Amino acid sequence: MPSDASYFDGKRYVVTGAANGIGHACVERLLEAGAKVLGIDLAPSVSTTFDTPLYSGVVANVTDKKRIASTVAEFAGDGSIDGVVSNAGVFISGQNIADLDMQDWQKSIAVNLTSHLIMLQSTIPLLTDGRGAIVVVGSRNVLAPGAGAAAYSCAKAGATQLARVAALELGARGIRVNVVHPDAVFDTALWTQEKLKSSARRYGMTVEEYKSQNLLKTEVGQANVAEAICALLGSAFAKTTGAQIPVDGGNMRVV
Repeated sequence: MPSDASYFDGKRYVVTGAANGIGHACVERLLEAGAKVLGIDLAPSVSTTFDTPLYSGVVANVTDKKRIASTVAEFAGDGSIDGVVSNAGVFISGQNIADLDMQDWQKSIAVNLTSHLIMLQSTIPLLTDGRGAIVVVGSRNVLAPGAGAAAYSCAKAGATQLARVAALELGARGIRVNVVHPDAVFDTALWTQEKLKSSARRYGMTVEEYKSQNLLKTEVGQANVAEAICALLGSAFAKTTGAQIPVDGGNMRVV
């Protein structure tokens, strides 16, 4: 539960990628704090994953602008929304630039970059002035990209820059926009066992070594990232916007 749980009571939040992983963990924490949450995901389970009147789950493609706009507007009703967790993403890896498939590139740009633009355009008119908050989920790859992950790294870097521009544009309304850069979070649907083994093999590591290759030698889980996201949504970071917060155990290529 967020440390300032009373802050969230009765407020409205939109979370994408809500069926599993980081998004699911964010929804769980917000509901525990009494918030009303709209969860959006392509997975059908998003509509049934939480059994509470505080939660509405909608199956939708985050790249479908009309669908997302109408879904968010229906959730807001005659009121407004208090925050957004723009989290949905897809991991495209294992292809060097010379061999990068254009369909994979376009899919990554659509889901990992354009979807954030669609979410911003759909929610900015509805956000509450003076307290609205947006958190865009980036990646450690923004600060330290990896070979073979151009499609993912470039899209996440673009999403980060989009969030920074949004912070500049929305500051006058008192709306905060921040970015969280997680380490690779392996307890999410993005990481299948096949992808995990392939990535570890590419770097000459065991799976366990690959999962904890940071200064703290620790695996970062979805709950750790959700805790940081909810903190950024809450009162503890009421004076913070345009920030990039790493949740990565200390990136050895950045520190």
